[in-house]
Parts: sequence; C-alpha cells; structure tokens
Amino acid sequence: MGARVHHSAICVHDVDSSLSFYRDGIGLDVLMDREFSGDWPTLFGASSTTLRSIFLGDRRHPDAGVVELVVFDGAAPGEASGSTTASGFFLLSFYVDVDEVLSRLAGLGFGPARRIEQPAPTGTVAMAMLRDPDGVRIELIGVAGTSGKSS
Repeated sequence: MGARVHHSAICVHDVDSSLSFYRDGIGLDVLMDREFSGDWPTLFGASSTTLRSIFLGDRRHPDAGVVELVVFDGAAPGEASGSTTASGFFLLSFYVDVDEVLSRLAGLGFGPARRIEQPAPTGTVAMAMLRDPDGVRIELIGVAGTSGKSS
C-alpha cells in the first residue's frame, strides 16, 4: 500500500470561530467531534493530556481528505501549533464554488480575500486566497459546473 494523507490538523485558539469558518463558510461537514486522553506531552510537546478533535470533511466523499481542528485542554493560544514561517506548512486548498464560498465567508465576517481568474488548459478557473481565524492560508479553487469556473 502506498502512503496517503489521512488528515491535516490545525491547532486553533477559538474553536467556535474556526468551526464557523470551515463548517459554515467553506461548507465542510463535521464528521467527528470528540475528546481524547493520551500522552500528548510526549507525542506533541503539549502541556495537556486531553485534546478535543473535530474532523471536518465531505460526507459524500469520505476519501476527499479531512481537516482536523485541535484544541488542547487548558492550552495557551498557539501552543503546539507550530511555526508559520516561509519554509514549512504553506496552505490548505479546497475545490469549491469560489464566489458562493467567498460570499458566505464575507457574510460571516471572514476576509478579505484576494481573487483571480487563472488561465488553465480547460478554461479559466477562479481562485481566491484568504486566511482562517488562526492565520492559515486557505486557497479556494473553482470546480467545473459552478460560477467559480467559466468555459
């Protein structure tokens, strides 16, 4: 069996804001929301043995990838979240109806976004870039059959 990405995790400072962004704005489904006890100090260098894990994805396409929101019990904002330097984690990318998602996100108070029309072999593709509540770069890419892509 070859290696596959299981999920990508973001340690969040405000779980309600992050849920609003990813669930209500991007349109991901909550697949799991649980607390786990474990030796997180050894594994992650965290100060707590309890974490909340929220898996977000597409119920209709369970193999499409999962974004995990992580909250360590009693953790200070940003703890165990890693660095946001130029070398390392860069962005999360989603296929969406770009205009629809940008409109929902703006209505929720998220933005601003940078939007472009990018030439591609199959036509022009709408793309946008913005940041989630924790500063993670989010790339939105238009999909065929939506207002995010023209022929």
